[in-house]
Amino acid sequence: MNRNMRQIFLPEFFDMNTTNEQKLTELLLEIAKIGKKHSNSPPLHKLFPFRHYFDKNGVLLRDKLSENDGLWTHRAILTRFLFLQSVLDQGTHIEGVRHFLAEVTNSLYEKEIRFLHKPVDFFREVGISVDELLQKHESVKKIYAANWAKENQTKESRYSVMTFDGKASKQVLNYAVHRWGVPLFVPYLLEKDLQKCNKISGEPLVEYLEGFASSEIMSQEMKDNERYGLGKAIGDKAAHLFAKWYVHSFELVKRNACTWGKYSYELPLDSNVGRVFWRTGFLLKLATMQDYVDADIVQLEGGKKGTHYLRVTNMRGKKPTLITSGDALGIRYIDHMKTHFGQRKRIIEIQRLPNALLVGTDYAIGDLDDGIIHIGTTYCHNTESPKCAKCPIKKLCVGFQKQPDLITDYRT
Repeated sequence: MNRNMRQIFLPEFFDMNTTNEQKLTELLLEIAKIGKKHSNSPPLHKLFPFRHYFDKNGVLLRDKLSENDGLWTHRAILTRFLFLQSVLDQGTHIEGVRHFLAEVTNSLYEKEIRFLHKPVDFFREVGISVDELLQKHESVKKIYAANWAKENQTKESRYSVMTFDGKASKQVLNYAVHRWGVPLFVPYLLEKDLQKCNKISGEPLVEYLEGFASSEIMSQEMKDNERYGLGKAIGDKAAHLFAKWYVHSFELVKRNACTWGKYSYELPLDSNVGRVFWRTGFLLKLATMQDYVDADIVQLEGGKKGTHYLRVTNMRGKKPTLITSGDALGIRYIDHMKTHFGQRKRIIEIQRLPNALLVGTDYAIGDLDDGIIHIGTTYCHNTESPKCAKCPIKKLCVGFQKQPDLITDYRT
């Protein structure tokens, strides 16, 4: 049977005496439990500008978040860095991107170019900044390119952590302006706007971000706001990644409300999420194969070597045809939107269902994302022969247990 005609038959794991909701929750909880043990966040304690923000064990000194470092609080400087990190973290190799940013940051600060404290310094010393980007990119490439190419079955020459619009940027100045310049100048513009009103704040970016009703609304405004929005410099996934770091990983949020709590933002939707959710069979209990094909999420024979391509970004806003607002899960979903997202929407969207499934458990959306990243980058590689036998969720994975074509025939 060819790949175009192959049907998807779900195994007993999803043929339930218990409810779909319970089984889907079981899978998410198992992934989130793994994420709790394998937190995936930028190692900020290793960066030169933050050397006094953490203790010797790398634990954030939370009682000092409101203390000033120059004109700005510790919380403000950390937020500025994560704001920039979320824009840069859209590359194909997370570890390499973070290593690159850390190296550039440390080097520029050692040269007294304190771009987090004074954003204009990055461009005032643009010659040094551009040189550092080029030099640090080459050093990171030497470290990671070979292994990355082997794991992804591609060429070393394709390795790059300087990307723009989803492609490697060959012009460093273009990359510097769009990837670095836009997020650096948002807090600078906020500062200037306060000055026009004769106001002073040690946390202008923090106050702006937390001025929105929920972290989900904030993540949307990061991109779309008319005055301060990052526009094409950031994608939906990266904006939600920032929300995760701000709310969950580093707990910088000051507001004490459900709308700024652990379920208040979408799971950052990327290729790891799509690949793990597809191979485990999770997505096929929310909508049919034909639904995904019709929505151009599954692009038949659009992947490498005739495989089917999963275009994960097309999943955003997709309705789960196998779940309705009248189902128990649908009712929970609508309540979750109002309570945690601060939105009164009755339309169910696939990428938001994990929130409704996890709410009330011991785990956060951030734990789920950390678990997916760990599984996706350690075991569930984007190849026809990932490390399934060693994967910690193999017993719950439809692809491994019953339907291997979910693994062999699809790429993200």
